[in-house]
Amino acid sequence: MTIYGVALLAVCALLGAYVGDLLGMALHVKSNVGGVGIAMILLIAARWAMTRNGRGLSHPFRLGVEFWAALYIPIVVAMASQQNVVGAVRGGPVVAVAAVITVLACWGVMAVIGRLTPREPDPWGEQAAHAARVLAGDPD
Repeated sequence: MTIYGVALLAVCALLGAYVGDLLGMALHVKSNVGGVGIAMILLIAARWAMTRNGRGLSHPFRLGVEFWAALYIPIVVAMASQQNVVGAVRGGPVVAVAAVITVLACWGVMAVIGRLTPREPDPWGEQAAHAARVLAGDPD
């Protein structure tokens, strides 16, 4: 089952790279634009969809995803070290536009996921409120 988690991540990475390349071509940039971010959004959406459909992620499946999640930051740092950021910024405002659009898209997706995810009652909320009332002098 661990291989399924890695396979899910690989599919998201390939789709993200493909969409990033298409976005780069659409913006007339000879580079992948946001492929890694798109891949992570796809992975979040895939996990959410699987959980919502009742399948959930089994422990070995989750281990496969978490294995690559632990390697995500070093991979991104290695990928970023190969980018010519100064050249991209000098090339025009497309970098700033792509960055703003990506951040806004991430905020939007996270807001939608947050609203669609069922809330569980906070077991500590009532106890914390009672402790605050006691400390305020209202023993209630």
